[in-house]
Amino acid sequence: MDPRGVPATSPAPPRGVASERERLREVAVEFEAVFLSQMLRGISAGLGPSGLFGKEPFGSLLADEYARLIARTGGVGIAEATYRELLRIQGANR
Repeated sequence: MDPRGVPATSPAPPRGVASERERLREVAVEFEAVFLSQMLRGISAGLGPSGLFGKEPFGSLLADEYARLIARTGGVGIAEATYRELLRIQGANR
């Protein structure tokens, strides 16, 4: 704590670096969502004409939305692994 009683925090990374990392995380989550959407569609296709999420075109839209929701709320680990790899690649290119 500083003399005013405010908790000490570590300095924030420069804004350009923070926004770049945020963008990389968004890309990684979107990548996982696309992967999960394809997996959900594959699962649904084997269940007959109406599938798991209903008939086309709305069934595929629902599968996409479920995939985005799963990816945004922790997913299955693909986004985190992708994010770490993107950070590693960017660090190597500097």
